[in-house]
Amino acid sequence: MASVDIIGIRKLYGDVVALSDINISIASGAFYTLLGPSGCGKTTLLRTIAGFHEQNAGTIAVDGKAIEGLPAYRRDVGMVFQDYAIFPHISVRDNVAFGLKQRKIPRAEMEQRVAEVLDVVQLGQFADRMPHELSGGQQQRVGLARAIVIRPKVLLMDEPLSNLDARLRVDLRAELRRIQQELGITTIYVTHDQEEALAMSDTVCVMHQGVIQQAANPLDIYLHPANRFVATFVGANNFLAVTRQGDGLYLASAGGVVANGGLAADGRPLVCGVRPEVVRVVPGSVPPGDEEVAIPASLASVSFIGREMEVLVRTEADEVVKSFARPDPAVIALQPGSAVTLLVHRSDLAFFEDSETGRRAT
Repeated sequence: MASVDIIGIRKLYGDVVALSDINISIASGAFYTLLGPSGCGKTTLLRTIAGFHEQNAGTIAVDGKAIEGLPAYRRDVGMVFQDYAIFPHISVRDNVAFGLKQRKIPRAEMEQRVAEVLDVVQLGQFADRMPHELSGGQQQRVGLARAIVIRPKVLLMDEPLSNLDARLRVDLRAELRRIQQELGITTIYVTHDQEEALAMSDTVCVMHQGVIQQAANPLDIYLHPANRFVATFVGANNFLAVTRQGDGLYLASAGGVVANGGLAADGRPLVCGVRPEVVRVVPGSVPPGDEEVAIPASLASVSFIGREMEVLVRTEADEVVKSFARPDPAVIALQPGSAVTLLVHRSDLAFFEDSETGRRAT
């Protein structure tokens, strides 16, 4: 196990800033995920840590020792790639042993370590098979085994599950997390899949345009997004227009003040974010409770999808709002255009600066 410190990393491609002043501290044994859309810089950062790219500025340290300037093979990191990157012409056993042969590990020790790691990834019985005889998930496990058999201080994973079908991704992400915890290896994982990031990580680092937007544990990332981009990218969100009314904030769709002053009192434009799962839809006109905001609306559509229903409504301010909730026969029976009320607890309203990466208002 090893800690990783990334200090002031900057990476340019010509005039394009791929990474801008990246600062990250990863505890030994942690599972740290870089999450963001394509082009946000997450894979560039991972490959810079691996030694495949050279940064223009900044320092990368493993266990307090700077590794920039070292070639990839001397950085003591293991890499798992998106496309498996296993050799098709040699057996599973020989694929896993490849890195050990390169390091001239004695044969007896090599065989023991290969056998042990194949058991860890539950492929011991497939040691003599060729890669084309394995499923996609099994091939990805071979790639993982080959990365961890060299006993690296840090394991790097670049979207390793993205080529698998949805059901297999769910199963294998649980396996990857189990193996990582069993080995206690510091892991940096890249994905664009928010569910994957939330399910597997100790810390999620959301990136956009080469900049870290927020790094926190999964629950904080979801419940307390730092800005509108994080609130949009991690989970679904509704955004409602906000205006000021004296010292308070006013939602046009709610017809009144919904929050007291103190939120971005400097006058910057704000927007209100509301997660779909906290929006309760009830038929007809309903007054708000003491701790609730009531938003009059008309029903646009209801989709019953088994364990939940997805409801779309249009507010009197012509804003479309989505709700996820347990199936309610009274709502499912409504016709489009029916009058409904949206009820939301005031504590579930989040206010952000009205720009893509503007911070959360406090």
